[in-house]
Amino acid sequence: MLSQRKQKTNPNAIVAADALVCEEATLEGSITIGANCVVHPKAGIFAKDGPIVIGQGNIIEEQTRIINRNPPGVTGSSQLIIGNCNTFEVGSEFEGKSLGNNNVLEAKARVGPNTTLSNSCVIGAGCHVNTEEILPENTIICGDNYLRRINNDKLPSQTPQLDFLKKILPNYHFLVKPNKPT
Repeated sequence: MLSQRKQKTNPNAIVAADALVCEEATLEGSITIGANCVVHPKAGIFAKDGPIVIGQGNIIEEQTRIINRNPPGVTGSSQLIIGNCNTFEVGSEFEGKSLGNNNVLEAKARVGPNTTLSNSCVIGAGCHVNTEEILPENTIICGDNYLRRINNDKLPSQTPQLDFLKKILPNYHFLVKPNKPT
């Protein structure tokens, strides 16, 4: 029921003026959310071991968890940078070192703290990756055996999905007020 909402704000979160962040999302720690991003309700972004900077045009769906947490045995603060135009589908989890542009983490995919995604990579539904590596551009990991291949096709634009979400979500959810100067 919308009338019984409880406002939870994070004074350390910076939200761009044209980003859409649902109040039901959890933002903990120092987080910057770039222009034209959409953060669904029940998504969680946790800056535990350093700040998180999220670029432009990212879609972060329900029950997604983005966590800046050091791998075991590593101490100190490090910044997690997420590039532009990435899609985190329902229930995906990203704890990697960094994420480039145009990547897709499909539903229930998980990237652990030892892995870096370059650009245009796809981690298939339910796949878990935590190898000490930087995935080459256009890498696809999918299937029960986590098969790898290089994609020769360009990933489709997410602009129509962003436009739709920015139109429909405000009708059903309260939004975090932007606090980043334009």
